[in-house]
Amino acid sequence: MAHQRKLGRTADQRKALLRNQVTNLLWYGRIETTEAKAKEVRRVAERLITLAVKECDNTVATTKQTHNDKGQLITLDVINDAPSKLHARRLVMAYLYDIPEQKKPDEKIADFKERMKEGHANHPVTEKLFREIGPKYKARNAEKNCNGGYTRICKLGPRRGDAAEMVIIELV
Repeated sequence: MAHQRKLGRTADQRKALLRNQVTNLLWYGRIETTEAKAKEVRRVAERLITLAVKECDNTVATTKQTHNDKGQLITLDVINDAPSKLHARRLVMAYLYDIPEQKKPDEKIADFKERMKEGHANHPVTEKLFREIGPKYKARNAEKNCNGGYTRICKLGPRRGDAAEMVIIELV
């Protein structure tokens, strides 16, 4: 049985806390938290990133035939996820929370709606993990000939009030 820190919370609170912090770490790239929480977040985040690194390039090219609005048969070449990548994607989506995509300050509403239609807008953290983070670390692993070590913990010092050791955990 694997040991894990209790973090002074019940099991459901602890699971929600870790899910929230891992989601924010992957979305923003860095978070500030206590040392004990950061060490637990690192365990989960490294596992999810490793899953994305293994499956990021695993796709299958297929042809798809559909009818357009005029009734003509159209053949399209599409790239789908392989079954193992689909499974990995579903595992990640089951763990991470969905962060709603925000409208940029200089973006018009019509442009924002169009941008939401084209991608997987329902799961932007998962998409970022498989499209940006996974390939980046796959190239890093090939270059340095190593695996793991995707996060870094930097100590900030004690927090005022309860003297808990504060750290910044960030993606390398």
